[in-house]
Amino acid sequence: MKRTTITLPEPLAQAVEREARRRRVSVSAIAREALAGHLGLDPDSPRELPFVALGRSGQSNIAHDFEEILAAEWDRDLDSDR
Repeated sequence: MKRTTITLPEPLAQAVEREARRRRVSVSAIAREALAGHLGLDPDSPRELPFVALGRSGQSNIAHDFEEILAAEWDRDLDSDR
């Protein structure tokens, strides 16, 4: 794990400390959880991509299969760059 120092406004720092005391965990645990949630990095949830489902392709499987479709497209792009 990497150690990082952040500067928080006093009201936010107090709220984080209060929540850590309430839950009986460290301030670091609260910060890690909040950052992971904000960035969509929860390992128990599927990854969300903000641009998925923005357009209409006429194909019904795109939203369901976007991970596989993106992986195939990215592999194809990597192959063409070589």
